[in-house]
Amino acid sequence: MSLARGLYSTALTLLSPLIWQRVWREHDAQHPRLERLGIIPSTPNTTPDIERPIWLHAASLGEVVMVASLVEALRQRYPRRPLVLTTMTATGAAQAARLLHTPQGSSGLAPARHHYLPLDFPLSARRFVRRLRPALAIMVETELWPNLMAACARDDIALCVINGRLSPRAFQRYRRIGALMRDSLAHVSGLSAKSQQDLERFMALGLPPARGTAVGSLKFELDIAEQVIADGQVLRQSFAQRPVWIAASTHDGEDGQILAAHAAVRDQHPQALLLLVPRHPQRFEAVAAQAAQWCQSRGESSLRRSAMTESGTEVADAASVLVGDSLGELLTLYAASDIAFIGGSLVPIGGHNLLEPAALGLPLLSGPSLDNFSEIAEVMAAEGALQVVADDAELAEAVNALFSDQAAQQVAGQAASQVVERNRGALSGTLAMLEHHLPL
Repeated sequence: MSLARGLYSTALTLLSPLIWQRVWREHDAQHPRLERLGIIPSTPNTTPDIERPIWLHAASLGEVVMVASLVEALRQRYPRRPLVLTTMTATGAAQAARLLHTPQGSSGLAPARHHYLPLDFPLSARRFVRRLRPALAIMVETELWPNLMAACARDDIALCVINGRLSPRAFQRYRRIGALMRDSLAHVSGLSAKSQQDLERFMALGLPPARGTAVGSLKFELDIAEQVIADGQVLRQSFAQRPVWIAASTHDGEDGQILAAHAAVRDQHPQALLLLVPRHPQRFEAVAAQAAQWCQSRGESSLRRSAMTESGTEVADAASVLVGDSLGELLTLYAASDIAFIGGSLVPIGGHNLLEPAALGLPLLSGPSLDNFSEIAEVMAAEGALQVVADDAELAEAVNALFSDQAAQQVAGQAASQVVERNRGALSGTLAMLEHHLPL
């Protein structure tokens, strides 16, 4: 073990009580907590019909949604290889269960399953890799776990990073642990980056140049299921003719600003409905309470998505704010909206995925913190699909303007969906890189 990884592992061990507290809080009844220590069923010996699995790790909900087209392609190209999809979060696990569900009557494909990623303790990482015995390990974006990567290298398992991205801010953070990053990136067999700038940052951190290529962003390969759109339309009907805007993936410090903006929106559009969707399930209770208190102070009412009746008449008739506190429904809520504000951008988080609402043809609004999606944001803004607002006053002004001008709303939404369509193509480059390390 290198000195850098030894220091990292020691720090991780010292922080383990806090880490385990987080794991305990985000328990998933479908999976034992021991998965976090790498305790999973061992992969059986290969047979003429079943080969060693492909392991794909996508941290959370957004990443799982993004790799849906890749999962389908991998299962079709490697029908005898089981697919194991790991996530870090419960929302990611819920989406993974939907993604990996195989309808009755499907045949010819090896099984697929989900596990939680083990915590990156050396023994947990080694145990997980040895029990799984993957033929290929695939990490999405910046999921660079030094001990897991070292465990793959120790067992001669090719490890690839797909849709690799490093924002300028993340790059500066990783430079502070340069020795650890060089050690980890030396274990990468191949990396497909979402842009040339991202690739250059990976190489500056230690990725051997011959192992990297820029293929574009897999986020543009988003394929939204028809059932999601249909569910969104059904939900939209329960809102009657009300104008609806969604504030999605919000963080602490944003909800108050969004509610302040909604007050100004309702001054001009008294029937306006806000769908307020926190990024993390741990905040559902707090945000629901905040929304309820805000509505009560105005003589209005709020509602939680989890408490809606099947007909949804309580939304059509009364609620000013609907809190999205259900797991895995963000795309459905987008499909039920007229305008999308993407959170993590009025506070210094770096923004979240702009492409999901864009693919559904929604006009996009965002705060100024967009480091995580700067290239996509620039393209969207240049095409008239995205407006960047500085605060709650500008957010309210933008929402009111779009509600008042249906033609402008339609033009911005069409521009957003056209940007998505024009930039597809990263999937083929990603698959070519993966096939180099796991031939068909």
